[in-house]
Amino acid sequence: MKIAMLTSGGDCQGLNSALRGVAKSLYCRFGNDVELYGVRDGYRGLIEDDIRKMNRNDFSGILTLGGTILGTSRQPFKSMCLPAEEYGGKTRLEKMLETCKKYKFDCLVVLGGNGTHKTANLLSQNGINIVSLPKTIDNDLWGTDMTFGFHSAVEIATNAIDCIHTTAASHGRVFIVEVMGHKVGWLTLYAGMAGGADIILLPEIPYDVDKVIEAIDKRDKAGKRFTILAVAEGAISKEDAALSKKERKAKQKKSIYPSISYELADQIYQKTGKEIRITVPGHTQRGGSPCPYDRVLSTRLGAAAANLILQKQYGNMVGLVNGEIVPVPLEEVAGKLKTVDPDGSIIREAKSIGISFGD
Repeated sequence: MKIAMLTSGGDCQGLNSALRGVAKSLYCRFGNDVELYGVRDGYRGLIEDDIRKMNRNDFSGILTLGGTILGTSRQPFKSMCLPAEEYGGKTRLEKMLETCKKYKFDCLVVLGGNGTHKTANLLSQNGINIVSLPKTIDNDLWGTDMTFGFHSAVEIATNAIDCIHTTAASHGRVFIVEVMGHKVGWLTLYAGMAGGADIILLPEIPYDVDKVIEAIDKRDKAGKRFTILAVAEGAISKEDAALSKKERKAKQKKSIYPSISYELADQIYQKTGKEIRITVPGHTQRGGSPCPYDRVLSTRLGAAAANLILQKQYGNMVGLVNGEIVPVPLEEVAGKLKTVDPDGSIIREAKSIGISFGD
């Protein structure tokens, strides 16, 4: 049996432990009757036939290792079916199908997030046996309660907020901590709540800057020396939310601000005169060793993926649903986002303890 594995899209903690889970389980079940191949740099390696045969030693000592031993890259889904000059006029999809046919892979194991799963589903629809695993620090993948990488990123973002508390209290300042998350706010929500942020701004809940200022003023009147805002990089004001996608892009292109946090900080300063400081943890949120939760989850998902291969249940992602690892059809996952419900219980609970969402 010949199995290929690839990691695609943004890196995160737990990718190596997931690869290890798949490999160890396959070796335990098939012994020397299984051959494992690593596809370098995600779908790029499949397109360009950049593949190497792996052995048991490749998966030793990587449980706690961050990043991915296979490398990764982003290959936009919208380009998959477009003819490309660099590939002799062939599409990237055609090149990937050629590579799979050349090696006669019995299954392609794909580890990735939303964009990765759209391409995985496309390959599945074109006859490739696919089993996938859900990775992303955003926890926004449909069909699973949790993605690996998320809890590790939450710990890092939370630590950033924790560290800000002492300097914010010492100087009596307003601090903004910008957390990763363009389209969804799970990471900001969890880190904000865990870190004791006073205001949390999410892409799913457009904010009113005057409401944000009201929340800051309320703390001032209560004798609080500082205010901490956890702001998702994709947070959006009510004014911008009312614009069309085209209008928003045009506005962003003309913006003088590096990100939404800097624009918000300037607005607060202009209206209140308060000293604002901004902290952006950035890609540290993707780095470092996976936390114990992610090590366990990615290992479970890896072992479950191997089991789907054994049972020839292709065309599925392994997901965590109500505490159990279950197969989820790729066609149900591809192209769908799991967003924060503005009326969900976790938002209501956060509001009940005084957290403002600027709405």
